[in-house]
Amino acid sequence: MKKLLIFTFLAALPFAGCTKKQESATDTIPNIIFETDIGNDVDDALALDMIYKYLDAGKINLLAVSSNKESRYSTEYIDLMNRWYGYPDIPIAKVIKGIDSENDARKYAEFVCLQKDSTGQPLFPRPAFDYDAVPEAVSLYRKLLAEQPDHSVTIVSVGFSTNIFRLLQSGADEYSPLSGRELIAKKVKLLSMMAGSFGENRLAEYNVVKDIPAAQIIADSWPGPIVFTPFEAGIAVKYPAASIENDFKWAARHPVVEAYKHYLDMPYDRPTWDLIALLYVVENSPEYFTESAAGKISVDDKGYTSFSAEPDGPHRYLTLDSTQAERTRQHFVELITAQPKNRN
Repeated sequence: MKKLLIFTFLAALPFAGCTKKQESATDTIPNIIFETDIGNDVDDALALDMIYKYLDAGKINLLAVSSNKESRYSTEYIDLMNRWYGYPDIPIAKVIKGIDSENDARKYAEFVCLQKDSTGQPLFPRPAFDYDAVPEAVSLYRKLLAEQPDHSVTIVSVGFSTNIFRLLQSGADEYSPLSGRELIAKKVKLLSMMAGSFGENRLAEYNVVKDIPAAQIIADSWPGPIVFTPFEAGIAVKYPAASIENDFKWAARHPVVEAYKHYLDMPYDRPTWDLIALLYVVENSPEYFTESAAGKISVDDKGYTSFSAEPDGPHRYLTLDSTQAERTRQHFVELITAQPKNRN
């Protein structure tokens, strides 16, 4: 998630990476695992909408959506979205004994999942959801990674570091004889992470603060490049309330619109932290953002992140000037307001 309004200590987590050499080698459609704390902030829902539009356009392969928010409704909302957009078979994973964030914001995921129409039927009809049948995240990660070609998977992490930290610490199992660290090094090309703060007035960013030990280990020990979308980047680009109110007339009911309207009192424009982390992976272009120099990011015990330039460092972070921010905002509106192509 990100920067919940009720948190004033949001701020920085050090994760950025991916060298120009590695980026230029991205000649194939990215295989993505989307790691999200969906339900804590509505930009996760907007980013998930973007994922379906990229699927419609054939620009990505989506291996799974993994929730790091311990909530039945976090995963149920993902299932609802998968079905509404016409992708019911996308695997979903859940966190077990994760970080407590259940009451960090208005529960839009629960609200949408429980919405009824005038006859008392679900507003978004779908098969009954079996939360107990949803696999634990690390197990699904290891299964999926073991099945993929080497250096072919991109993880887009826009919530807490809990699941990817546990993956890093995992041991051999029925899916692979490799340790988690070895499996990541062999299979994962890039970690695109919404976390941290590197501005002049940097803060202790929400995603980092909620699980500082996990964020510290990821920053220190992840065996590959990380590119960070920091707090400042998302603040620079806000999704407009006017679009939510006016651009979805083609749908009688829309699960992202319903979520957005419930999350905060309308009208409000919402920062696009998670959308930028995804955009970087799929449409990496200097018209949208600028990468920092290579370096190394660290996380202190209060959740503040620091960046030190190093020529061969594994981390980078993104910045946007005013021109890039406006182009990015316009692009997000264009993507998100488009009608899904795979709906029945």
